[in-house]
Amino acid sequence: MMLTTPLKSCALFVSVLMLAACTADGGLKKVNRAAKERNPAPCPNVLVLQEAGDYIEFAGEQKIQNVAYTGEITSVETSCRYYDDLPIEAGVKVSFALGKGPAAESNTKNMQYFVAVTRSNRELIAKETFDLPVNFKRGDIITVSDVVDKITIPRKDAGTSGTNFEIMVGFVLTKEQAIYNRSGKSLKFPDLK
Repeated sequence: MMLTTPLKSCALFVSVLMLAACTADGGLKKVNRAAKERNPAPCPNVLVLQEAGDYIEFAGEQKIQNVAYTGEITSVETSCRYYDDLPIEAGVKVSFALGKGPAAESNTKNMQYFVAVTRSNRELIAKETFDLPVNFKRGDIITVSDVVDKITIPRKDAGTSGTNFEIMVGFVLTKEQAIYNRSGKSLKFPDLK
C-alpha cells in the first residue's frame, strides 16, 4: 500500500517527534535500557526473622484455652531489578496463615508486620511497619497475602550486587510475644476452635 505525499509527511513528522522525545528525555532512555538489561547479580536474600515469624496473643496465662489470635508467615517471595549504578528496586509478597482462638473477643484483628533492609550480617538500612487488617468472619483460620512493591536499596556503585543486602520480614511483637517465641514453645495445631 502506497502512502500519498501528505500522509507520508505526516507519518515522517510523527516518527521524528517520537525519536526526539526518546533522545531528549534521558529518563525514557533509561527505562528502555532497564527493560533490556539483566541484573548483574542475584537479588538480595530474603528471610523471615526466626523469632518474629510467629504471632501468638494470649488473653491471660499462656494456656491453649487462652489463645486469642495466632499468625505464621508461611512464605515470602521477592523480585528485584537493578543495573549500572542505580539503586535496587525490589518488592516482596508475604503470605500469612492466621487464626482466631477460643479467647478471641472479635472477628477482626489488626496485626502488623515489618519489612527491613540490612547490609548482609551488618547494620540496618531501613525498616517499615505495615498494617495487616484481618477479618475472621469466614472462619477461624484464614490465609492472606500482602505485597510491598516499592523497596529501594541504595548501592555504592555498579559493582555492589544484591547479595550485599538482606530483606527481612516478621511480625511486630510485644516483649512478651518475643520472649515466648525465643523460648521454643510452639502451638502448631491445624484446628483451633
